[in-house]
Amino acid sequence: MFQATLPSKTAFIGLGTMGYPMAGHLAKAGHQVTVFNRTGARAEAWCGEHGGEKAETPSIAASSADFVFICVGNDENVRTVALGADGALSGMIPGAVLVDHSTVSAHLARELAEAAQGRTMGFLDAPVSGGQVGAEDGALTIMVGGEEAVFDRATPVMDAYSRATTLMGPVGSGQLTKMVNQITAAGLIEALAEGLAFAVNAGLDGKKVARVISKGAAQSWQMDNRAGNMLDDKFDFGFAVDWMCKDLNICLEEAKQNGSDLPVTELVNRFYTEIQKAGGGRKDTSSLIQRLPRSDAVKRR
Repeated sequence: MFQATLPSKTAFIGLGTMGYPMAGHLAKAGHQVTVFNRTGARAEAWCGEHGGEKAETPSIAASSADFVFICVGNDENVRTVALGADGALSGMIPGAVLVDHSTVSAHLARELAEAAQGRTMGFLDAPVSGGQVGAEDGALTIMVGGEEAVFDRATPVMDAYSRATTLMGPVGSGQLTKMVNQITAAGLIEALAEGLAFAVNAGLDGKKVARVISKGAAQSWQMDNRAGNMLDDKFDFGFAVDWMCKDLNICLEEAKQNGSDLPVTELVNRFYTEIQKAGGGRKDTSSLIQRLPRSDAVKRR
């Protein structure tokens, strides 16, 4: 089984909240990294911090890379940087591997795989979970769709920012697994918001309640990492409402195709849309608690 020679020549396209530290971990691991970002100043800042090179287009960034990584916002963004006139695939060399870390539709993943195969390149859909903290700590969970041989080649490189990388099945399986993640996370956040609001209104110390019940069956990552912030009304970090709305809409569209019924997801998506329309699109997803009445007198104790 062929394994990538390390360090590898890599390109990273998209230096947002997640991509910036992920590309940084590649550089720290010794890989040669060329970056592209729509806002050139951010690419320059990244190069100033990590070394590497800045490219003017995705095609140029990918032109000599063994592995090309994409981490951008939505289907349209991915199509532009991968399939556009100056997109990555137009510059990639035969045998190179394109890895899409964006959270997009499974349909787009299959479209990219077909385009890559037509150019004798490998492709993996590989959305990530773990948020900004996971990206900064190099401890992301990566769920992957694609061929096993391509997965085996790319995994040693992705290890630079991953704590767990799992092949879920053929192309599209990574995105479908990420949809399960978002469906589950959205429901957990709403349940946590309701529980904490109830605790405050009942005259309990919300943070003490969270500490106690986190030792039992109600424990979750959201409780461990977001309960305190929810009670303190601090939502200026983490995964934004705008992105959750985008992801849940992808989930709901896929559900129509496979016959799934997602009543809780539909409801929570409506709640997030309310927050979005009220100007809270950049707030962390835990801002769901702001929709719920809480006793101010109790809250100020």
